[in-house]
Amino acid sequence: MTVTTYWLEHAWLGTHVEPGVALTVTSGGSAAGADGRISAVRTGVDAPPPGATVLRGLTIPGLANAHSHAFHRALRGTVQVGSGTFWTWREVMYQVASRLTPDSYHALARAVYAEMALAGITAVGEFHYLHHAAGGTPYDNPNAMGEALIAAAAEAGIRITLLDTAYLSAGFGEPPNQQQLRFSDGTADAWAARAAGLKDSAHARIGAAIHSVRAVPAGQLATVAQWAESRRAPLHVHLSEQTAENDACLAAHGRTPTRLLADHGVLGPRTTGVHSTHLTDEDIALLGGTTTGTCMCPTTERDLADGIGPAARLQRAGSPLSLGSDSHAVIDLLEEARAMELDERLRTRTRGHWTAAALLRAATADGHAALGWDDAGALEQGALADLTTIALDSVRTAGPLPRLGAETAVFAASAADVRHTVVGGRHVVSDGVHQLVPDVPAALAESIAAVRG
Repeated sequence: MTVTTYWLEHAWLGTHVEPGVALTVTSGGSAAGADGRISAVRTGVDAPPPGATVLRGLTIPGLANAHSHAFHRALRGTVQVGSGTFWTWREVMYQVASRLTPDSYHALARAVYAEMALAGITAVGEFHYLHHAAGGTPYDNPNAMGEALIAAAAEAGIRITLLDTAYLSAGFGEPPNQQQLRFSDGTADAWAARAAGLKDSAHARIGAAIHSVRAVPAGQLATVAQWAESRRAPLHVHLSEQTAENDACLAAHGRTPTRLLADHGVLGPRTTGVHSTHLTDEDIALLGGTTTGTCMCPTTERDLADGIGPAARLQRAGSPLSLGSDSHAVIDLLEEARAMELDERLRTRTRGHWTAAALLRAATADGHAALGWDDAGALEQGALADLTTIALDSVRTAGPLPRLGAETAVFAASAADVRHTVVGGRHVVSDGVHQLVPDVPAALAESIAAVRG
C-alpha cells in the first residue's frame, strides 16, 4: 500500500474554493495508479506538510469527457476548410475511418488521450463504432479495435468507458452503405454477442451505445437497452442532432426519435442522449421525467452548424448535464463548459443560466456519473484520486481573487492553463508535461499522418 499527500494551494470543494487543502491518497499499488483513492481531506493547512507534493493553482476534480470519437482528431484543420453541412463533413470522416487498423488506431488514440490528459481530462467516454476490417470482415479478435482503445487509454494514463456502439443501418429501412460496413455487426443480437467479450478493468468500464435511431432498427433498440440494463452499464445515444433525422423518423414511425426511444425502453437514469439539439416540448418532458442524461458538445455542435440544444430547459426538466469534445475540433472541457453558458446567452439574449459551480459539476461529477464512474468527480474522502490543477498566474487567469477560482476556471482559463493531472493518485501530467507520452505533439503528428494517407 502506498500513501501520498498532495497539498493544494486552492481547491474547489464543490461549493466554494478553499485555500490550503491537504489530500491523503492511498493506493493498493496498481501499476496504472487506477485504484488510488482519497483517504483524508484536511482544510486550513497553510503550508505544505513535509514530503507533500505541491499543486499550486486551483485544483478541481478531474474532468470527464463524456463523448469522444478519437479518430475524428485526425480531421482537425481539414474539415474546417470550405462550406457544407454535417452531411458533407461525414463523407470526409468516412474516408479517415476507412484507413484505420487496430495498430494505427491504437497509436492515434494513445496520442489523443494524452492530449486529453494535458487538458485535465481524467476519464473519457469513447463512443466506439469502428469495429471491423474493411468491407465488414471481423478481425480474428472481433474486439481488436475496442481493445486497442482500452490499451491506448491505459498508456496515456486516463480512465475510459468504452461505449461499444450498435450501428446496423444507413437509415430507416436502409442497409449499411459501403463505408458503414465496418461499423455493423448485422443485428443487435450479433452486436451483443461480440460486445459481451469486452471486460472491465481497473481503468476501463464497458458501456453500450445506440448510434442513433436511424442506425438501429426500432425492433432492435430494446436488445441494446436490455444488454446495458442487465450489466447496469451506461447507455448513450446520438439524439436529434439533425432535423433531417427527426423528419425521417417521423415519416418512418410517426413519432420523434425521443418518443421512439421511450417506447422501446431506452430512456432512464443510466442513459445519456448526446446533443439532443432539436427537441419538442414533449421530448424534453420525456427525457427529464425519466432522468435521462444529456451530453452537450458545444464546440462540435457549432463547428458542424448543428444548432444550440435546449440544455437549460433539459436540466430544469430533470436531465443531468455532462459535456464532451466529440469530434475534437478542440479538446478543452473548460471551453465546453463556458460555451454551454455563452451559447444559451446568444439564444436567449439573457445572462447567467448556470453558475460556474454548476458548469464545473457538469464537467466533473455529472460527467463521471454519465460514464459509470460514480466514485469519481469530487475532492472528498473515498473518491477516486483524480485531480486537475489549473494555473492562476497565466496571462488568462492572473488578476481575479483566488476565491473566484471557479469563475476564473470556467470563464477565463483554457486547456493550456492545466498544470497537473493526477489519476488514481498517479501524477500523469506534471508542470504541463505528460509523464507517460514523451512528446505528445510528435505522437499526434505521426499518428495522424499515418491515417490521413
